[in-house]
Amino acid sequence: MAQLTVWFDGACPLCLREIALMRRLDRAGAIDFLDATGGDVECPIDRADLLARFHAREDGVLLSGAGAFAAMWRAIPLLRPLGLAARQRWVLAVLEFAYRRFLRIRPRLQRLAARWD
Repeated sequence: MAQLTVWFDGACPLCLREIALMRRLDRAGAIDFLDATGGDVECPIDRADLLARFHAREDGVLLSGAGAFAAMWRAIPLLRPLGLAARQRWVLAVLEFAYRRFLRIRPRLQRLAARWD
């Protein structure tokens, strides 16, 4: 049974590529990946808010942005060291800063990823 729940944007070609990679790396099945665009998927918050940022639930706590990525990384053995490093406040702050910058260019990257398909 999955120990971590991750919501992702199934309409985003960039997100689909990343989640496909994470699924391959999650050999133990520790993560329950849920497509937040699916109408039958229960969302812990407003669906639009859920799709605007990356979200995960770890140990009953809803995380977003870099914190959600760090939780996902902790669940995957290969990425666990990075996820553990993100438990340091300053590391998480740097990752969150980078994530917020990424969100600004995400629409352009999504368009590019759609062209690759």
